[in-house]
Amino acid sequence: MLLKEFDFELPEELIAQFPADKRDESKLLVLNGKTGEIRDKKFKDVVDFLKEGDLLVVNNSKVSPLKLIGNRENGKKVELLLVSETDKNSWSFLAKKPAKFKEGEKIVFTPELFGTIGGWNDKEHRVINFGEGVLNKILIEKGLAPLPPYIKRENPFESREFDLKRYQTIFAKKGISIAAPTAGLHFTEEIMEKLKTKGVEFAEITLNVGEATFQPVRVEKIEEHKMKYESFEITEEAADKINNAIKAGRRIIAVGTTSVRTLESAYSDGKILKGSYKSNLFIYPGYEFKVIKGIITNFHLPKSTLFMLVSAWTNLEMMKKTYKYAINNRYRFFSYGDSMLIL
Repeated sequence: MLLKEFDFELPEELIAQFPADKRDESKLLVLNGKTGEIRDKKFKDVVDFLKEGDLLVVNNSKVSPLKLIGNRENGKKVELLLVSETDKNSWSFLAKKPAKFKEGEKIVFTPELFGTIGGWNDKEHRVINFGEGVLNKILIEKGLAPLPPYIKRENPFESREFDLKRYQTIFAKKGISIAAPTAGLHFTEEIMEKLKTKGVEFAEITLNVGEATFQPVRVEKIEEHKMKYESFEITEEAADKINNAIKAGRRIIAVGTTSVRTLESAYSDGKILKGSYKSNLFIYPGYEFKVIKGIITNFHLPKSTLFMLVSAWTNLEMMKKTYKYAINNRYRFFSYGDSMLIL
């Protein structure tokens, strides 16, 4: 399939810059993946579409404040997104024009706290080195939620506490992610209690959201795209819950594309494997799903692997019609936007 087939026009004003005032007041588009029927709801209405015996699988990975704004030695501001620890106190990072940095150059975050630019980790990532305990102090004092670039902040530090709270799910417990599993952002404790009372079961998995989740597709034929690896963990308790649901033929509904990829990656010989693994699974139309029976997800970028994944669950034509409907009805898109339940 060609990348251009997954493109669509999206008015810029529909890219959500802030979340709904209350998490569960975001809009919910409910799509019948077989018939294409659409229903307009609020996210709090998700309770009405789930039933006793359903198993919701959520990603409990915690987003870390790994976006940093500092000053180069020439006084210019620079924004870094720390990606992974390469060595003790050394991190690879993403930044605009990474070749502009000089090895040995200091990036100052506060008058007392700085990092030093090292060499290249690979062709995309430079390395920055910190003194013992320095990074932790920087993150506590200056670390920002790793909001994607389409969310604009004139002064990121003014909304720092707000974004650190709202760009984090109520499930967040462990791990380290450089982007939020955004489908989970709509859940509240009240919704959780209502679902549990109704007999809906929950299982928590951990996929550490990395670059694979927002990695652009740069090839004309999507089959040639190579996903980057992301690490995930499924505990024995979670594996037992999921496998019991599989055996009983109950609906397993993934909260977010990260949960989808985790479940589909961990499936082998009719069951979910427990343990820690890495996955570079790329799901696009033609993929045969083995575990899930439904998806709760946000509205995704044109030509993204996430839009390809949801198109694989239904079909591309239906998903493009659904997105056109969402655009015409002023649904808000991307990380802080509205949600969709596909059954």
